[in-house]
Amino acid sequence: MATKPDRPEPPHAGPEKETLEGFLDWQRATVLWKLEGLSDEDLRRPMTASGLTMLGVVKHIAYVERWWFQQVFLDRDVDFPWTDEDPDADFRIEPTESTDEILTLYQQETEEAGKIVKGSSLDGVSTHPKRSGYSLRWIVIHMTEETARHNGHLDLMREAIDGVTGE
Repeated sequence: MATKPDRPEPPHAGPEKETLEGFLDWQRATVLWKLEGLSDEDLRRPMTASGLTMLGVVKHIAYVERWWFQQVFLDRDVDFPWTDEDPDADFRIEPTESTDEILTLYQQETEEAGKIVKGSSLDGVSTHPKRSGYSLRWIVIHMTEETARHNGHLDLMREAIDGVTGE
């Protein structure tokens, strides 16, 4: 990992929306920082009894971004890898999926989510029939919490791989 990560500093004072966006963007950048310098083998190495990998966590977070911002908030018809029979498919890296594909997926989903947030009011509410009534404010805070929690997982996995730790 880089000695000094290149992550956008959240504003120390400012409007609510910019502050919330800043903290989520900082967490998103931390995800990518946790992966810096690791080999493809390390990123795919099962690190838990359930087979969790660092790259699998990134894939999962990408689809959670898609779920909350595109499907739930905007009620877009988008695809997901999971099914009722395979609810954890978003954590699994398929042999045909490259590291670059997963990182590109993550970057595309976070960029699309960022556009949705910029173009919407925090008071806007979700329109998905099964998840209506969630404010964009709630979704942004939830995604910050979700991403921060998974950053903790990534931090522990990274430490187990090469001893590197960081905020």
